[in-house]
Amino acid sequence: MSALVRREAAELREQWLGRALSTLPADRPAAEAAISELYHLIGLTPPRFHWVTSPVAALVTVPPGVRARESVDRLPDWPLPARFSALVAELWRQLNGRIPPRQRSVDQLIRQEIRYPLSMSVANVLHPPLRAGHDGPFRQVSGWYSTQCPSWVAEYEALHLLAGVAFSTEQRRLIGLWATLAGSCGWWWPRPDVCVVSERPALVHTEQSDDDGRVRLHCADGPAIGYADGWDLYAWHGTTVPAWVIRDPSVTRIAEEANVEVRRCAIERIGWGAYIEQAGLRLVSAAPDPGNPGFELRLYDMRRETKVLLAVNGSLERDGTRRRYGLTVPGWLDDPIAAAGWTYGLSGEQYSRLLRRT
Repeated sequence: MSALVRREAAELREQWLGRALSTLPADRPAAEAAISELYHLIGLTPPRFHWVTSPVAALVTVPPGVRARESVDRLPDWPLPARFSALVAELWRQLNGRIPPRQRSVDQLIRQEIRYPLSMSVANVLHPPLRAGHDGPFRQVSGWYSTQCPSWVAEYEALHLLAGVAFSTEQRRLIGLWATLAGSCGWWWPRPDVCVVSERPALVHTEQSDDDGRVRLHCADGPAIGYADGWDLYAWHGTTVPAWVIRDPSVTRIAEEANVEVRRCAIERIGWGAYIEQAGLRLVSAAPDPGNPGFELRLYDMRRETKVLLAVNGSLERDGTRRRYGLTVPGWLDDPIAAAGWTYGLSGEQYSRLLRRT
């Protein structure tokens, strides 16, 4: 039973991931109808809608007629996001009460296969533009975006379809409103009289980041996510980077970059072998890798009292290749085996006794 549920859950997860990361134009009538109904549920008349082309546009502009104290940098103080989030929390409580004890294990499997990977994928792909637009700490506003994340809708749909959990007509209607929003528009920001709604991205490039179906932003030759108004963002294997890292990486720019993660991404974009050659790094020492038989560890002088250890990954990538990567180590290390051990918190002798590293 669990194998069948797991397979069907994976199929549902992919369907919901496609909806969440869709690049189709928004279905504005469907989105406005669903939001209007949610306003009705908390006793308010439908709002005036203000559509924007990207989340960043929503976060840096104030719709006509909106007072300064209702600007988006005051989002934690807005009343409606909290009221809608409370509405969803109450719905979760009711839905969880409909799950029979004998189906709790299925619910846990569905959370593992659907809800958690979807939640992480949305955070990896659609949160970076939000972080770019918010001035304050993102954690202070992340609760509202978690409410909008379709991962919880997917969980309860899966419980109904795969485990036969019965929900009431009203509960299914409420789930359907949030499902409609997940499949018809981007993020939205509700005020009492006006609701700002964003279009979805015009382009999204991702890669799988884990075996549970999680994805993250990545594009090796252009923006990883972009919107119709021209706002875009570059990413290398999930790390947000300046455009030059993808478009025009160079040894000079890498040397001038203060952020260690951006430097690492730029070097990987060039390739560690090419970077070492272009930067003219001096080989200090090389030795067979005892943790990865058949491959070599190479230690090079770098800058700022550091060295770089060039190694080959002990496990295969998804495409069947082995990734070549560099690790910065303290400058006092002269032995590549000791340097490899240092990266694991081991001595060189301890590293030499490893059967195989990953």
